[in-house]
Amino acid sequence: MDFSGRSGEMMVFVTVMEQGSLSAAARALQLAPSAVSRVIARIEARLGVRLLIRTTRTLTLTAEGQTYLRAARRILADLTEVEEAIADQASPRGRVRLTASLAHGRLYVVPLLAEFTARYPDILVDLNLSDRVVDILGGQADVAIRFGQLADSPLTARRIGETGRVVVASPSYLARHGTPEQPEDLFRHNCLSFSFRRAEPGWPFRRGGVDMAPDVTGSIEANNGESLAQLALAGVGIARIGTFAVKDELADGRLIPLLEAFNPQDREPLHLLFVGGSTMPARVRVLIDFLAERLGDGA
Repeated sequence: MDFSGRSGEMMVFVTVMEQGSLSAAARALQLAPSAVSRVIARIEARLGVRLLIRTTRTLTLTAEGQTYLRAARRILADLTEVEEAIADQASPRGRVRLTASLAHGRLYVVPLLAEFTARYPDILVDLNLSDRVVDILGGQADVAIRFGQLADSPLTARRIGETGRVVVASPSYLARHGTPEQPEDLFRHNCLSFSFRRAEPGWPFRRGGVDMAPDVTGSIEANNGESLAQLALAGVGIARIGTFAVKDELADGRLIPLLEAFNPQDREPLHLLFVGGSTMPARVRVLIDFLAERLGDGA
């Protein structure tokens, strides 16, 4: 490496202080000790101040040397960041953390990852499937796929689709317990619900243009829609979950839609959430673009 330029000189100076001696810095930089000494002398001559006080055993920074060291470290860090950003734009690489709900992630996101990693082999996708909200601003994820209305936040949201919700039960459950005909009938049934707090306290219905939300109860609560779908399939009870999660089961009759005449046809938007701005790494940007392209209105 050429150490004749200003950035090269700064690197030599920083290395000397990190290594603790001219000889150790020379070994780290693969230079002769005399070459390292000349670089330090050149910096001091140009600045017209002493940066280091050298004895046979120690190196001590002067006040000017401390100022120069802080500035040199900052400038070298900025240079590294710029170069990595430019290289990242040319060939996205590194780890990108993606979080999605359990059911949607398993059914829709996981099948796409082979295509994504084939397209971007230098990106490592760190996938977290959970129906719990992950804190992006707190650094727990780079991109989140979220259903529902979004709270105000400094995050950037990109809407890519929407889904409805449906009340379902298995034929075996209905054969044993009967089919509810009115929303109030649910009070006599085992209604399987989410364990975390949702926007609506009960299950919303609409009758004659009037909205209602009976606060149903049951024997099991779960923190993800996939578990509720499996419990409904097993004949344990009635669940209200995203249509996307039970599309195949509804199509082949393993689950039966209930109370559709009272379905308020509420739609949950589907968003990609991330920290936007010009400093967004290319690895995050290409994942967002890929998911928007492949998941758009697919839920």
